[in-house]
Amino acid sequence: MKEIKVLGSGCPKCKATYVNVLEALKQTGIEAHVVKIEDIEELLKYNVLTTPVLMIDDVVKVKGRVATISEIKQMLN
Repeated sequence: MKEIKVLGSGCPKCKATYVNVLEALKQTGIEAHVVKIEDIEELLKYNVLTTPVLMIDDVVKVKGRVATISEIKQMLN
């Protein structure tokens, strides 16, 4: 099972990324463990300066912008 993390401070872009991840999973039927990380202390552990960050299986896929549903679907396949 894939592990997906959305890192961000709770800004609108971060929330949009999280919603897009859930929608992409729903459309593809792929099961994944999705974690939303908003705690500043936790974010610092990932050494990210721009949010939102989309990670799939601990690999940064998108950083600093909202990933589209179609982009996320491609990354999952």
